[in-house]
Amino acid sequence: MNRRFVASIVLGLAMAGTTALTAALTPKQKIADAKANFSLDTMIPTRFAGWTVDASVVPLTPEPSQKEMIAALYDQTLSRTYVNAQGQRVMLSIAYGGDQSKQLQLHLPEVCYVAQGFDMLKNHTDQLATSYGTVPVKRLVARQNTRNEPITYWVTIGDKAVMSGVEQKMSRLMYGLSGRIPDGMLVRVSTLGTDEAGAYALQDRFVNEMLGALDKNGRARLLGAATTHG
Repeated sequence: MNRRFVASIVLGLAMAGTTALTAALTPKQKIADAKANFSLDTMIPTRFAGWTVDASVVPLTPEPSQKEMIAALYDQTLSRTYVNAQGQRVMLSIAYGGDQSKQLQLHLPEVCYVAQGFDMLKNHTDQLATSYGTVPVKRLVARQNTRNEPITYWVTIGDKAVMSGVEQKMSRLMYGLSGRIPDGMLVRVSTLGTDEAGAYALQDRFVNEMLGALDKNGRARLLGAATTHG
C-alpha cells in the first residue's frame, strides 16, 4: 500500500478523533436551566434596615459602546443607590449571566472602570465576613477627576463565591469537565469619598443588612449555595 496513502488515512483518523473528543468534552448542560427563575428587581428589596432607594444618584453605568457587550454577557442587571437616615449612600450593582462559558464571562470592575476613563489606584483581595459565610472579595479604589470611589465586589460561579481571576477560571474549567456550563453573579457595592477604611466598613455593613433582608434562596443566589449557611 502506498506510504502516502497510509499516512493520509492515519492523519484523517487522528483529526476525526480529535473532533469527536472536542465535541465530547464541550460542556452543553447549563446549570441555570435546572434552577428556578428569579428576578433581581424583586429579589433585592427597595427598603431594608433603614436603607431606601435614592433615585437621584445613579451608579456607574456602561457607555453606549459597551452596552451591546453587556447585553450579550448578562441576562439580568440591577443598579441602585441606597441612602439611610444619616445621609450615607451606597451604590449597588448586580449582574447575572446564565452562561459562563469561555466566550461569555463576567465583566470585572477593574476592566469596566478603566474602560470608562477611571484610574485604578488600588486593587487587593480581602474577606468579607457575613452571618451566612465568609465571602472572598476584591477591594478597589477608582478615581476620575474629583470622583474617588472605593469599591467592594465579589463573583459567584455556579454554587460558590470565588476570588476573581484564576479561581474564577478554574471553577469554570471544573464545571466544563463535568459537561456543565455554570451561571455567574457579580455583586458590586461602592461609595464616594476619600476615607477608604470608613467606606469599606460602611459597605460591609450594607451588605450584611441586605443579606439579612433576603430569604435563603436569595442569599444563595448572591453568595452561592456552597458559601452560605443559615
